Amino acid sequence: MDNEVGAERPAAAGAARAEIVGHHIEQARAMYQGTYNGRGFVIEPTGDAFGFRYTSVGDGELSLRGNLFGGSMRGAIETEGEYVVTWITAGEGVLDLDGDPVALQHGRPAMFVNNRDNAFAFHDHKQNLMHFDGAFLERVAAEHEGTPEGPLLFDTTAVPEGDALRRWGATVSTVAKVLYSDNASAILRSEANRAAAIALLETFPHESIAAPPELTVPGNARLRRAIEFMHANAHLPVNVTQIAEAAGVSPRVLQSAFHKHLEITPVDYLRRIRLDRVRDDLRAAEPGTAIADVARNWGFAHLGRFAAHYAERFGELPRDTLHG
Repeated sequence: MDNEVGAERPAAAGAARAEIVGHHIEQARAMYQGTYNGRGFVIEPTGDAFGFRYTSVGDGELSLRGNLFGGSMRGAIETEGEYVVTWITAGEGVLDLDGDPVALQHGRPAMFVNNRDNAFAFHDHKQNLMHFDGAFLERVAAEHEGTPEGPLLFDTTAVPEGDALRRWGATVSTVAKVLYSDNASAILRSEANRAAAIALLETFPHESIAAPPELTVPGNARLRRAIEFMHANAHLPVNVTQIAEAAGVSPRVLQSAFHKHLEITPVDYLRRIRLDRVRDDLRAAEPGTAIADVARNWGFAHLGRFAAHYAERFGELPRDTLHG
């Protein structure tokens, strides 16, 4: 048989396993684009033969996946409602080609970009992935770190090393044994999922996006999505039209929603986010750092207006933050 799709079967209480094996490019394109909310996939075989094998084991909170791909694949994906970490053990792979490119190193995990296009390119690779349900990981983060429950913004350029990498590897090995065990109890699986989530949070720098409480009620999903997009893209020259497109509304509707629920314009909200990033950078900066350079990195060209906005938001001048 040229193409085989393994039937999904229970691996333990609440868990399932699946396997897809194929030798046709169109089948591969449809499967990967569908699984990863992708578009524009271009797949080219290496030599005369082409083949792939995609496996998954897990439950609604966490799944461990494996991908063996004999050929080149490039395109763009956009993860929604989950957080994905990946590492390759053979071949080549690059993520976020249009943003902050990250060339994958064998055995070193990297985070997928969330809620925006993530252009990628892989070649003859063997890949492992862990998919975390978004609500599950955000709940664990709130419990473990004492932060408000909400979306998480990961530093996708971070490359773990040293003790952090060793702890991550040890946790993944332990969790994988539980996931692949046919005898694991429901409570053991639950604890393994939580251990994996905590390991991810302790391995990759991140921040919790504390959206206003009123955005958690039904009906504000689009406004929440706009805010998440702004946090994820604050380092880029985004405008109101792009924010509205990400939220699935018109610019006029977006402006109205911000005014109604937050009493602020989208542009002012984005400026607040960037001011927060400036403050974080100043707190972490070495003595002698040029405040003007930090401000310009976040799009503040007029330093007088920047200082006024900064003082209004934080009750102190940028130099006080730096020297403090």
